[in-house]
Amino acid sequence: MTYDEAALYLTGTINETLSRRSPNRLDRMAGFLRRLGDPHRAYPTIHVGGTSGKGSTSTMIAAALTASGKRVGLHTKPHLSSMTERARIDGLPIAADRFGELLAEMMPAIEATTAEFGRPSYYETLLALAFAHFARERVDAAVIEVGIGGKLDGTNLVLPEVSVITNVGLDHTEILGETTDLIAADKAGIAKAGVPLVSDARDNSRSIIEAACAAVGAPFFAVKEHAALRARPSEPYGQSFEIATGAGTYEIALPILGRFQQRNAATAVVALERLRPELRPAIADVERGFSQLMIPGRMEYFPGFPGIIFDVAHNADKARSLAEALAETFPQRRFAFVVGIGATKDAQAVLQPLFDLPATFVFTAFETAGRKSERPSRLANIAERAGVGARVIGDPIEALGVARRNADASHVVVVTGSTFVTGLLRDWWLEHVGERSRR
Repeated sequence: MTYDEAALYLTGTINETLSRRSPNRLDRMAGFLRRLGDPHRAYPTIHVGGTSGKGSTSTMIAAALTASGKRVGLHTKPHLSSMTERARIDGLPIAADRFGELLAEMMPAIEATTAEFGRPSYYETLLALAFAHFARERVDAAVIEVGIGGKLDGTNLVLPEVSVITNVGLDHTEILGETTDLIAADKAGIAKAGVPLVSDARDNSRSIIEAACAAVGAPFFAVKEHAALRARPSEPYGQSFEIATGAGTYEIALPILGRFQQRNAATAVVALERLRPELRPAIADVERGFSQLMIPGRMEYFPGFPGIIFDVAHNADKARSLAEALAETFPQRRFAFVVGIGATKDAQAVLQPLFDLPATFVFTAFETAGRKSERPSRLANIAERAGVGARVIGDPIEALGVARRNADASHVVVVTGSTFVTGLLRDWWLEHVGERSRR
């Protein structure tokens, strides 16, 4: 099976699902993995959930482990450019030809699972492929990002060394519940007896998670009680700070933007310190791993005239973090946004933090199998009601071209919202402008 054939098959599974509220939802995934030989049990795992920051935190943990000399698998979602990004080892995606070969090898298990439970979904199949790839390649550890929620997510079949819940906010409310309390309870479902759980959740969400940990016998560690952040002088397009813990002081130089990443880094450090000694990286390893970090599509800045940022901000928490990071990093600058948002998202909540910035907006759409884009005209109506002017251009590449042409050297162009729009335009940018624009 070629990569293109594998991608075509997987695209056809997007609408294969079980009710996300079904208490038996994990039975299919468990049966699928059993037929594959339970690859998710072949190596130690770190399980990372949360509303925002879980992808960045997962990437940081993996980078530190890799810097310590470990062979490390990393599964995050969604991908920006290629399905191969769902299964990375030491930062490198699975090779496209190997992706196709591995899916072909999995087909007997897929067919047997289909006969008993129905066909595994797109998400389940990609997750199982990542587990299988990590087992075949004999990784020393794997960092596994939760998909949605926690309790009934397909990743919740792992038995991790440490669990993480970065924070709790409103997202996927149609699945997890309409309040942060309900969402916190669902995310807390990853807590397991005897497994340390690290969280940077605050207020009532923290209380709910801590209570869930106590109920199952999972030691609870609040990030703010185990790590203190201290500012250091920073470069213009990076950030330096210290993380002080009971184990010592980490002098961190992150080559990525956004002060919110400091809390993600502290969360990663507290989680790493909970690992058993043979897995735990030294302070110098963490510092080195973090200094080499690259997180595509997360406050990713390419200087130029104008400069451009790609950031996936598809929920209110991510949008607030983006708005704060832009204001902090580029004071006295104006922004030219190119935004597309999925139809299932709360567009009003995503856009509102961005409206508070000095900015212009071009709203666009995306086309991809199994996902619907919000109509750009509706996004423009939301902007109009907020007293913000906007343009509507359905084609994303044309929308980016218009935003760039109408911006001057003092502007920063910001591509955000849906993963699909951000990934598409990032790929176009790299192809036509290239890595030479990266600082």
